Amino acid sequence: MEISSILHPDCVVCAVQGSSKKRILELISQVASQHLVEVDQATILASLSGREKMGCTGIGGGIALPHGRIKGLESALAVLVTCQPPVQYDALDNMPVDIFFAILVPEEKAQEHLETLSAIAKKFCDKDILSRLRSATTDQELFQVIS
Repeated sequence: MEISSILHPDCVVCAVQGSSKKRILELISQVASQHLVEVDQATILASLSGREKMGCTGIGGGIALPHGRIKGLESALAVLVTCQPPVQYDALDNMPVDIFFAILVPEEKAQEHLETLSAIAKKFCDKDILSRLRSATTDQELFQVIS
């Protein structure tokens, strides 16, 4: 799976000052809603927040993969956000998170959802990519590193 098939340049936000997990999820929802005409921001936030209630999506190492399935969504969409300073996120390793890769998929495409999460997780195992993501200073640079 090519990340560029679900991540668009206008869905990347570099070095935001996120103050909390809630604020980051709100930002992700806002960015996604500007790209998705068929789904509103509240629906996106509810999906992401609902998934977090089932278990935190912070996978450790300063990375979180918030995700949700959304009824009425036509195709998968990703949003990439980095923040400075990192925010507390209840991650598996209890470390704060500074890289958020959110994935939204159509409700009926559970298998696509799992495959996308797996592909992203593998990409984030690459220490060079993580270093370049963390040192990016513009949205465009961040997009170039991940795509």
